[in-house]
Amino acid sequence: MLQFRRDLDLVERLDTLGYDEFWCGEHHSSGWETIASPEMFLAAAGERSKRIKLATGVVSLPYHHPYNVAQRMVQLDWMTGGRAIFGSGPGALASDAHTLGIDPMLLRDRQDEAIGVIRRLMRGERVTYESDWFSLQDAKLQRLPLQEDMPFAVASQISPSGMTLAGKHGIGIISIGALAEEGLNSLPTQWGFAEAAAKEHGQAVDRKNWRVLMSWHIAETREKARAEARDGLLRHNNEYITATLQRPGARAFKDPDEAVDRTAFAPGAVSTIGTPDDLVARIKSVLAISGGFGTVVGFVHDWANPENTMRSWDMVARYVVPEINGYLAGLRTSREFVAENREYFNRARDAVMAKITENEAAAEALKVTKSPLLAASAANMPDLPQR
Repeated sequence: MLQFRRDLDLVERLDTLGYDEFWCGEHHSSGWETIASPEMFLAAAGERSKRIKLATGVVSLPYHHPYNVAQRMVQLDWMTGGRAIFGSGPGALASDAHTLGIDPMLLRDRQDEAIGVIRRLMRGERVTYESDWFSLQDAKLQRLPLQEDMPFAVASQISPSGMTLAGKHGIGIISIGALAEEGLNSLPTQWGFAEAAAKEHGQAVDRKNWRVLMSWHIAETREKARAEARDGLLRHNNEYITATLQRPGARAFKDPDEAVDRTAFAPGAVSTIGTPDDLVARIKSVLAISGGFGTVVGFVHDWANPENTMRSWDMVARYVVPEINGYLAGLRTSREFVAENREYFNRARDAVMAKITENEAAAEALKVTKSPLLAASAANMPDLPQR
């Protein structure tokens, strides 16, 4: 119960900080990721937030009847005031498919089939459809999404299947493979799969609807970020990624320092453990490698304790988001103009001095001031003793 409440606290805080989206996935095994129904969690999150979009990241479509998925997403959209994003996937954990008795070789084709049916239902069509794993007879949603066009997205890793589905159906993508070096390096090729599939099926894809997943822990200094993340990162890699999931190529780190070095600082590292400036540089690098995309999605983990984790998200909102989104450009331009064009503004000082000298009492008072060049905004500053 405490973990669920902390996760809801995080959504509420991210909403306050101005983040655009929160993604929550579906998992049924492994003992680490414990939210089984993202729709239920996001409905609760909707009651504690105001503006942040709430995305299923993802619903594993082969595990569900497509009509029920469509119904739940419509209800979520209405309960959150039109803030739902429908993210789907084939199912990330082989143990989940095993639990449900589904052959992993069927998962991606079933996801494709389900997306096509759900798209039709959400357009308001009445659908009769017979599949080897579900049936529909004169099926029509009695309520459509609150949004005129609910955003759809599919998860993509390194294989072309996710990008191909996005292109086929003309929907968005969330690239989760970028958490690994091979996934990051494949991003330019991946987008080509989406474009080719879109062309083949008479659809269009837009890079603004492409989301890329990245991981980080941010603090005021690299040393502090390392100290905060090292022990949790070691445990996450050794106990979950390596010992539990047994992902190909994963290996246990021998100590926390190796965990940080190999994850964030070794050649080919794709995570950021450091300062806001480090993360800005990393995001710009991924943008350059990929050729451009619309949204960075940060991976929520427990490398650090809850307080330092929350502080990391706060720092990203305060220092990284404004830099990446260009919010500071106009402010910098304005400051530079004022600093570099003093001749335009010195007349304001001359005007003040002219009025002072016209008044005999004011002119006498000026003689005892420290400097006639003091700006008006400094008039109330105390005259501190000089050392």
